[in-house]
Amino acid sequence: MDKTPIILIIDDEPDNFDVIDTLLANEGYELGYVSNVKQAFNLLKMSQPDVILLDVMMPEMNGIKFCKLLKANPQWSYIPVIMVTALASKDDLSQCLEAGADDFISKPVNGTELRARVRSMLRIKQQYDRIQTLLQVREDMVNMMVHDLRNPLAGILFSTALLKKPGLSPERQQKKIQQIEANGSQLQVMIDSLLMMAKLESGKMMLNFKTIDLGELCTSVIQYFELIAHHKNVIIVPDLPAPGAKILVDAVLFRRVIDNLLSNAIKFSPSPSQIELKAQYLEHGGAMVQVIDSGPGISENTRKTLFQKYEIGTIREGINQIGLGLAFCKMAMEAHGGDISLEDNYPQGSIFTVNLPGNKS
Repeated sequence: MDKTPIILIIDDEPDNFDVIDTLLANEGYELGYVSNVKQAFNLLKMSQPDVILLDVMMPEMNGIKFCKLLKANPQWSYIPVIMVTALASKDDLSQCLEAGADDFISKPVNGTELRARVRSMLRIKQQYDRIQTLLQVREDMVNMMVHDLRNPLAGILFSTALLKKPGLSPERQQKKIQQIEANGSQLQVMIDSLLMMAKLESGKMMLNFKTIDLGELCTSVIQYFELIAHHKNVIIVPDLPAPGAKILVDAVLFRRVIDNLLSNAIKFSPSPSQIELKAQYLEHGGAMVQVIDSGPGISENTRKTLFQKYEIGTIREGINQIGLGLAFCKMAMEAHGGDISLEDNYPQGSIFTVNLPGNKS
């Protein structure tokens, strides 16, 4: 739900506030009023409005000086300021703009003009807020990516360093090689998902459809993740269709969907436990693939945003969570004309289901 825009009026004449209050009464704004710049600065330290309506002619400090101080402070410089002035000369108006004011309106204030100028400044402020949100999301995403990519990379470097030490038994050497391979596989899944999502979002990814055997594809995914699952004491149980029937998909993209779902299931599954990878062709055409785990499950609130970009649900210590995997799966399935859904696996766990449309061959 969008927050109510806050308009701060700074004017030493209460009657002027009453006029503006009347003219903006039906706009749905929250109006605040202070009669001098000292009160204004104290108020700004506690809360920040979306637009300031600032009178020019005030005692102690006029609006132009106040505007200069406001715009010189990075904490408040982005707040749009509309100067409300009885001055009419071009030099006076020029001083308002040079002080950093974003707009001005002449007295006596016209209601239609006031409402239009306030809406214009609110659009600027809303655009600023959206940009700040996107920048924060990007910063959070970069931090998550660095953290998540660093973990398997650190595992690779640590295992490599141990392999260089003399006297390491063949058994330990083999174990470290397996750990390097498992961590390398995790890195590849993360990086491939990032690259494919970028292409899907930019519209530069052309789907390359071809017929595949669904069982063979799922078997390949299981083989790819067996070492990672074994390292966590998790067993992957297949329930796959017999060879023969095929379905039309972009094999690389669809493979990455199953990769992400199985990788997530392994991450969140307790040790020891098992994960079921189930695939079947549907009677009406199309196919369904399910990844069924016995992990902690996903709350109802988290489900509402789980497939959105950068949503990571409940953060769990020691688990890589870039927050792109499920968003990628949703985009990839929509590109196929299919969908992805989530339901509980009673008594505990989750069932992720992807549905492909017809074109079974």
